[in-house]
Amino acid sequence: MKRDRSLFLVNWLNSHTRKPLVIRGARQVGKTWLIRDLANTQKRHLIELNFEKRPDLKSLFSSNDPKETLINIAASIGSKIEPSKAILFLDEIQAAPHLLEKLRWFSEDMPELPVVAAGSLLDFALAKHEFSMPVGRIGYLYLEPLSFEEFLSALGQDELRAYLQNYHWNLHIPEAIHSQLTKITKEYLVVGGMPAAVLTWATEKAPDTVNQMHFDLLTTYRDDFAKYSGRLTIDRLEDVMSSVPRQLGKKFVYKDVNSQISTAPLKQALDLLSKARVCHRIVATSANGLPLGAEADEKFSKVIMLDCGLCGASLGLSLHQLRSVSEISMINSGGMAEQLTGQLLRSISPAYVPPSLYYWQRGKKGAEAEIDYIIQHENQVIPLEVKAGTTGTLKSLHQFMKEKKKKTAIRINSDVPRLGPIHVKDPFGFSIEYNLLSLPFYLLGQLHRLIESSEKLIIQIEKSL
Repeated sequence: MKRDRSLFLVNWLNSHTRKPLVIRGARQVGKTWLIRDLANTQKRHLIELNFEKRPDLKSLFSSNDPKETLINIAASIGSKIEPSKAILFLDEIQAAPHLLEKLRWFSEDMPELPVVAAGSLLDFALAKHEFSMPVGRIGYLYLEPLSFEEFLSALGQDELRAYLQNYHWNLHIPEAIHSQLTKITKEYLVVGGMPAAVLTWATEKAPDTVNQMHFDLLTTYRDDFAKYSGRLTIDRLEDVMSSVPRQLGKKFVYKDVNSQISTAPLKQALDLLSKARVCHRIVATSANGLPLGAEADEKFSKVIMLDCGLCGASLGLSLHQLRSVSEISMINSGGMAEQLTGQLLRSISPAYVPPSLYYWQRGKKGAEAEIDYIIQHENQVIPLEVKAGTTGTLKSLHQFMKEKKKKTAIRINSDVPRLGPIHVKDPFGFSIEYNLLSLPFYLLGQLHRLIESSEKLIIQIEKSL
């Protein structure tokens, strides 16, 4: 299976300004495979050192001189190393976090050697590091589970993927293609984007085998609990991880996790799971301007899991059940639709930008409102609603557009794409006007391109009137 991030890595490898690269992502999302594939396709000698399997390997880096370090590594692996023809891969670097500081010397004294570091629990090392990070001398790549479009490629549906990548607003999607893409979207919702699960589905098409793979992956994450729980009991991590799928689409409430436990350890557990990237917070923001994080309120957040397949497995959702459900948004009262949307929004962030999710809520008594996601498109703040089926009211969206005076909004649902103006009146008779982009789940990967092209199309229409 090819990953879209591979192109980023090839460009990094061939860049004249290349710096050591740190890959950040959850366990089992494909970090190691990416680097092995890069070395294979670019005909490079891969020097792979795994510090979790071999903690003693960190002794090879006792010197700050990269040449001396390379001599040590060559002696250890029994192979000559030519820096310009190799890739040095420091895997599971969280087991030797102080080596991150050494990357500056490779950047300064041996730039001809490409160096990559990766670790599934790297955020823990970075959060409590007692060393000086080589700021400005390293780059980052953030890796998520496979996107829907990568899922299409894994299933051999490259023509469908090309169809999405070339879709424009004036194109009518035939019912046959819409039905096919909706069917595959439902498959993605259950299979998810974890490489092992996708590979199993692509090769065997056996729902039970995929389900077993999901539970194996969930067990892997639970086995990791002991590595970062510290004084926190593993039971609290279990409580939170089990509660996230049940609270999808709602403000995350700690008393609903375990009413017998105080908030503090449960909050700590969620913090740890977020650092491990097993869960992702959707943080409330006032959405008055950019950056969205500047007005974030950490006291209010919703939570999704790393992957919809793992989330569905936790809820007992199977492909057999999904085929009897006509609308994605009906599953788990719409929670899985928000999970799917959030996961795909994270996948369209640039490789070098840490993905983040925000939502908006208005808590005024008697006038409560909530927008599922708030996104940034260039210099704009844009609301995004995930609606049930092909219909669903837009009351909260109308309130947001009136209050924030925005021109563009997005609705994600199960219908074919639509673009058009909204003209409504609020309860006091004041007009609310904006442009609504309605997109099916399967076009989320083209979101920013379609926002940009919609603006150009609307300008053309206005000029012609």
